[in-house]
Amino acid sequence: MKPNRRTFLKQAGCSAAGLSLLPLLSACRGLQVAAAADGPLPRGTPEAEGISSAAILAFLDAVAQSQHEFHSFMLVRHGRVVAEGWWSPYAPPFRHTLYSLSKSFTSTAVGFAVSEGRLRVGDRVISFFPDELPARVSEHLAALRVRDLLTMSVGNAKEPVLDMVKTEDWVRAFLATPIPHPPGSVFLYNSSATYMLSAIVQRRTGQRIVDYLTPRLFAPLGIPGPTWETCPRGINTGGWGLSVRTEDLAKFGQFYRQKGRWHGRQLLPAAWIDEATTFKIQQPAPVRPQRPNADNDWLQGYCYQFWRCRHHAFRGDGAFGQYTMVMPEQDAVIAITSETHDMQGELDLVWEHLLPAMSDQPLPDDRATRERLERTLATLTLAPPNGQPTSPVAGPVSGKTFQLEPNALGLERVRFEFPGDRCGFTANTARAAYPVECGIGTWQRGQTALPGTPPRLISGGAPKPGTPARIAARGAWKDAHTFEMLWRYYETPHHDTVTCRFGDGGVQIAFVSSIAAMSSPPPDARPVLHGRLAG
Repeated sequence: MKPNRRTFLKQAGCSAAGLSLLPLLSACRGLQVAAAADGPLPRGTPEAEGISSAAILAFLDAVAQSQHEFHSFMLVRHGRVVAEGWWSPYAPPFRHTLYSLSKSFTSTAVGFAVSEGRLRVGDRVISFFPDELPARVSEHLAALRVRDLLTMSVGNAKEPVLDMVKTEDWVRAFLATPIPHPPGSVFLYNSSATYMLSAIVQRRTGQRIVDYLTPRLFAPLGIPGPTWETCPRGINTGGWGLSVRTEDLAKFGQFYRQKGRWHGRQLLPAAWIDEATTFKIQQPAPVRPQRPNADNDWLQGYCYQFWRCRHHAFRGDGAFGQYTMVMPEQDAVIAITSETHDMQGELDLVWEHLLPAMSDQPLPDDRATRERLERTLATLTLAPPNGQPTSPVAGPVSGKTFQLEPNALGLERVRFEFPGDRCGFTANTARAAYPVECGIGTWQRGQTALPGTPPRLISGGAPKPGTPARIAARGAWKDAHTFEMLWRYYETPHHDTVTCRFGDGGVQIAFVSSIAAMSSPPPDARPVLHGRLAG
């Protein structure tokens, strides 16, 4: 049952007459800052927390046999991490961009603002932006409320985000978008609505939501250094662009599993947690369903920037398979980062292997299987490029510079070095050099700001050109004349395959991003580079 405002405030420790939690939260602020050094989640063993090591091994084996590319996985049971692993070159210290899983954090920022009396979910959206309104405010725009943004029921006919991010003023662009349907009546996935939630919180608090959440959520949970992309006017993108570590996702899920409590303190009212994670609106069924609606985790209902799941669970999720899954009945949280074209398939693996293995009671210790699980988790790795470590061509082209034909990337020349177990690749524009050190047989970590990298799904909020991205590169000779490099941008889900073919005194360099590779043929926007040996 949806709590009314009086019940909500009472559960939050505030009288209905006061209508504000500001004094209460201000008094707690010092405690929250003091908890900023909060450490990692406690660790446990699978059997002690009622799940068999063999089941987790079966899950990992199913992942290995699938077409899903996992980057990290963390399983929390009864508040303890019982399994965790990263597929090299991904690793525990590195943040990972979340795409739309960012939305669940934006919803959390709204929850804090509501609990502090700074806004209400029933507030009209136009009330926050009187100076950005179109000349004519339609009936539906006038009726639009914060609640409709939270539930993605704005009433738009199509997702406005791709047009919105082409403008300087995203708020004004959103408010100018037609709303043909009554707000609250129709679900339409809408990242621009989440951006508007970010803008509303910033308008009412004077802080970007990444800064607003720091003393309220990130610091108490021990989530260090989150980064969040911004629009041209300095507002966090809200619906995408947040980057945190895998363990931070697990902590976030555990925070919701504990209904807003952390280390004995109620950071966010339990009533808001319930309000934010329960069914609000039904998503429309596909015209040609590939499975029964009851088996589709995208048709179990939408909440406040969270999705309902099968098995009475809920989740935040992002494109290509970024997950925080909360399973209240099993007292479990699962965090996953990955790159896949079939996000439902990843959830199916969880339901098939992990869910049925969760017992209400501890299981007998199985040391041999647990140690095998630990070895497996410690040695996870992504497949390297296939090929040979050297070629007769490597020596003749090493140290040579190739002059490139004019191209859209502005690259003028490239140079290759092959000193044994690595390849040094350097591309130059008229103003800058962009070196990439590529291991042969091992991953070589570095960074690059090469034009056109890293791949991304949406242009809005992209870092300024020249901003370096962390990269792990590895290469192999596909044949005597073809050297292939795999560039993994390990703080994103994505990678580039860079194929360099030498012959007749020239080189041809083709880029295919992992996003493009999901289509057939791969529609990578970057040109194929053609170069000749410089005189």
